[in-house]
Amino acid sequence: MTFKELHLIAPILDALEAEGYTHPTPIQQQAIPIVLQRKDLLGCAQTGTGKTAAFALPILQLMSEPPIDNSHKVIKTLILTPTRELAIQIGESIAAYGKQLRLKHLVIFGGVPQGAQVKALHAGVDILVATPGRLLDLIDQRYISLSNIKIFVLDEADRMLDMGFIHDVKKTVAKLPAKRQSLFFSATMPPEIQKLANTILVNPEKVEVTPVSSTVDKIDQYILYVDKKDKKKLLAFILKDKSIDRALVFTRTKHGADKVVKDLYKDGVRAEAIHGNKSQNARQRALNNFKAGEIKVLVATDIAARGIDIDSLSHVINFDLPEVPETYVHRIGRTGRAGADGIAFSFCDEEEKDDLKAIQKLIGKQIPVVENHPFPASNSGVVKINLPKNKEVVKRPNAIQNNTPNKKRYDKFKRKPL
Repeated sequence: MTFKELHLIAPILDALEAEGYTHPTPIQQQAIPIVLQRKDLLGCAQTGTGKTAAFALPILQLMSEPPIDNSHKVIKTLILTPTRELAIQIGESIAAYGKQLRLKHLVIFGGVPQGAQVKALHAGVDILVATPGRLLDLIDQRYISLSNIKIFVLDEADRMLDMGFIHDVKKTVAKLPAKRQSLFFSATMPPEIQKLANTILVNPEKVEVTPVSSTVDKIDQYILYVDKKDKKKLLAFILKDKSIDRALVFTRTKHGADKVVKDLYKDGVRAEAIHGNKSQNARQRALNNFKAGEIKVLVATDIAARGIDIDSLSHVINFDLPEVPETYVHRIGRTGRAGADGIAFSFCDEEEKDDLKAIQKLIGKQIPVVENHPFPASNSGVVKINLPKNKEVVKRPNAIQNNTPNKKRYDKFKRKPL
């Protein structure tokens, strides 16, 4: 199927072609016709499946249909999303797909002065992309009215729950007109999220393109057992592989992210951190440097797990396993996007074994274990391999022969050059 078969208008098709997109993903194939019919939608899709375009494309088309209001005086579409990074990503997608349309959009979020955002609101906006806190703040200051909203999108609903935004979401929904089209997206659908969806949607169509809490098949996942004290050495070792263009590394804490960056610089690896203690400008600068290839490694905490959208990101590395199993799905979903291949390495020390069990229970499969790396856990029973000096991650002698299930040789996981 092509985008043309979804009956999208020429300006949008031209913009998609300019972006290099010709064939819609499964969620786009199913969701776009439903949204174009002005029906409510409940979408359950894991990250990296093309969800943003699944709602952005039909919204742009609906807002371009007669009668067209080019006054830009009132906000007609509200897209609510949990993080600044994700809001920016959605804004960039709307700008790209709608560049031939006479529609104005604005992205607002906290952590930066509100002056520029208020000025843009005064100039007029058709589509508003917002995080909950800044949205409610500007509503309270009477800079924003939601009384004319025709389309409401709640994106990453389960992440809203994780970050404690559900109360803000309910306050926002209460300010919306009763007659509207609502689109509700979530990567997972626990009971609390289903209950929230029931209060927002009216007779919705449901789209579910992957099993709930599953991981993308094209992502090769591997576990590396390692002592906590050796994690930084193992990370530096893996990053010496020249086939790794760019790697996104996740830590549990902000302090841990900064420490990993410092250790990597000592090993000659250019890296930057992105987390909640960084200013918005610093976070965006680090993300832009990573996208441009000026740094090889971006170290992030989970606040950025769903807001990073980078083409051809080959590797995600979990320096620390997450305590919440669903977070693992969101983290590794930064690679293997839009049908591409990807690799996810996860370090596991003794204290994280219960977290690993919870993750494997959630995704419904055992993650293969890499045993012949140079820094095995002290209680793993695996002999440490001493590589010759100045050697990269290359094929090595048969130091370990183990053909049992889930036991893999490290040299087989090398990513082919992009």
